[in-house]
This record gives sequence, C-alpha cells and structure tokens, in this order.
Amino acid sequence: MMNVLLIFFALPVATVILAIVLQKILKNPLLVAATFFAIYLIVTFAAFDISFLVYAILYTILAYVTAVLTKLVCNIIHTVRNINTNNNGIELTENTNTTNNNVIRRNGCYCNRRN
Repeated sequence: MMNVLLIFFALPVATVILAIVLQKILKNPLLVAATFFAIYLIVTFAAFDISFLVYAILYTILAYVTAVLTKLVCNIIHTVRNINTNNNGIELTENTNTTNNNVIRRNGCYCNRRN
C-alpha cells in the first residue's frame, strides 16, 4: 500500500513541484527533464528494481511537460505585463538621462536597464 501511494501520488506531485522550481532557475525544459531522468535513474537502481525504470521515464516526461507549461505561463504573464506597461501612457524610450550603466531615467522614473 505504501509503495502504491509513493509511486502514484508522492513522486508525481514532487516531480511537478520541483520541475516548476527547476524551470524557474534553469529556464530550459530539456535540462529540467534530463536532471529528473538522472535522479530517477539513480533511484531506480539504488532503491527499486528494474521495473521502476518505466515509472522513471514517465516521471521524466511529466517533468518535461510541467517545465514547458511553466515556461509558457511565464511567457504569457511577461507579455501581459509588457502590454499593460505600454498601455498606461508611459513612453518607454531610452533617450533620456543615463545615470550609470545599470539605471536609466525614463520620463522621471528610474528603471533598471535590461540587456
């Protein structure tokens, strides 16, 4: 009973949560999936038998799909924020005073420059 809960509930939930965290850090879904596959491959031979390898592959696919969805959601949120910023009547031109290499004054507002 405990192995069933571990395989069908705890590991998939942990995979989803950690895939979101790793995607935010690494910003690469393939790297997230490769990391999970390496971890589950070690777990397969250290704690389970060879039949767990099927679950390891399924959890890797779950991690990849979660990372891609996280990337998609973050891109949508970023796009919506840019649209809202541009529609508030603030012109975002960089032709105003430059105070140093990292901060630009835009229409009276100091903003961090992003390359």
